[in-house]
Amino acid sequence: MYARLREIVSLDGSIAVTLEAHQAIGLKGIILAGSEEQKARYLPKLASGEHIAAFCLTEPASGSDAASIQTRASLSEDKKHYILSGSKVWITNGGLANIFTVFAKTNVDSDGSVKDKITAFIVERDFGGVTNGKPEDKLGIRGSNICEVHFENTKVPVENVLGEVGGGLQVAMNILNSGRFSMGSSVAGMLKKLIEMTAEYACTRKQFNRNLSEFGLIQEKFALMAQKTYVMESMAYLTAGMLDQPGFPDCSIETAMVKVFSSEGAWQCVSEALQILGGSGYMRDYPYERMLRDARILLIFEGTNEILRMHIALTGLQHAGRILTARINELKRGNVTTVMDTVGRRLRDSLGRTVDLGLTGNLGAVHPSVVDSARKLEENVYYFGRTVETLLLRFGKTIVEEQMVLKRVANILINLYGMTAVLSRASRSMRAGLRNHDHEVLLANIFCTEAYFQNLFTLSQLDKYSPENVDEQIKKVSQQILERRAYICAHPLDRTS
Repeated sequence: MYARLREIVSLDGSIAVTLEAHQAIGLKGIILAGSEEQKARYLPKLASGEHIAAFCLTEPASGSDAASIQTRASLSEDKKHYILSGSKVWITNGGLANIFTVFAKTNVDSDGSVKDKITAFIVERDFGGVTNGKPEDKLGIRGSNICEVHFENTKVPVENVLGEVGGGLQVAMNILNSGRFSMGSSVAGMLKKLIEMTAEYACTRKQFNRNLSEFGLIQEKFALMAQKTYVMESMAYLTAGMLDQPGFPDCSIETAMVKVFSSEGAWQCVSEALQILGGSGYMRDYPYERMLRDARILLIFEGTNEILRMHIALTGLQHAGRILTARINELKRGNVTTVMDTVGRRLRDSLGRTVDLGLTGNLGAVHPSVVDSARKLEENVYYFGRTVETLLLRFGKTIVEEQMVLKRVANILINLYGMTAVLSRASRSMRAGLRNHDHEVLLANIFCTEAYFQNLFTLSQLDKYSPENVDEQIKKVSQQILERRAYICAHPLDRTS
């Protein structure tokens, strides 16, 4: 239901962000970690809109590194309140909110010693000592209220601790993980309207005595926008279905993949739409330039895409590592049987192994119209598994420092999840006889073909000695630039000295 709501309100980025800050992250902590008393006290008015919520985590010196926050909450002498002091920045709804989910450092007894740990609190503006700065002057989402929020000796009852004392970082991660999925439906809703407006322009605007819609490069842009919209929408609603299962299932990887794909797809598609519109798209008389400005924040907030790629890759590799640990240890010890088995598999792979994971055939899960795409997914999944085993054997625990490797692992995972989502959706549409199901099959097959070849190239880059891998050269270039903090090449008009 929330995914559908985000799709409806997405035509205005500021409204969408305001709603998301309230519902997806502002009050979500009470739903996920709140006591029954906290839910009964706060949720009714938050649900009705009488009260507005905000999520207060980011600080001037801590962005992606949430564990480094400095806001502190100290227990009062009578142990009835926490005294909260500190400042938060870039808080959406900060000037509107009545209820804040705030994260602060607290002293926690652990194994006989006192340690600083983050605790989450439900803070009412009426507690006193809560102030906010003026709204920030932003590039986009200019209609949203984003500002600094300050807490000065704010007395927070101990009953307003959200979750466990010292468990605030996990509460924050759970809130953010559960809220990211809706970006897919939100961006898809915006892109659907953008496609309509842009198509109307392309079908009526004439150049060289022909409508723009008749030119191949313009047609290519519409196919791209439709494909991206279809994929992110499929990923978002597949993930929403998972999240709707009882018991708050852990879908942190899936929600992160939806967020990364959707935010980057939004930026690419709005840019392509402006290209179709030409000069008109650049003018403030039309909504397109606002959409472009609004879209840029999507790659930054709710976790930057760089951080989320690390999360996707490392969480996936951690799971694979638990499964493959015994095999990797056998290989390292030189167990003859395991080594010969590995050599045999790689030899069969090099000769062109036929991969069958059960998606196709009479008992397969996919419709016959997408069988070729399903086989591409199966092949990608198989060789990705082999590559993951090689990476864990090569790097071990030090893989956490190999960010370029992790980025590629994440990109493959995102493509695989997108392929899975569109194959499932297109198959369902064909079997249910939904309108324009053939169009869905086209979009699914186009995406799966492109993702398949992207994955093959990325897999080749993960081989340290592959000519496609230029990681060391990239690191060297970056090091030379950052040492001098400048572009260091001579000007093309300079003469030899």
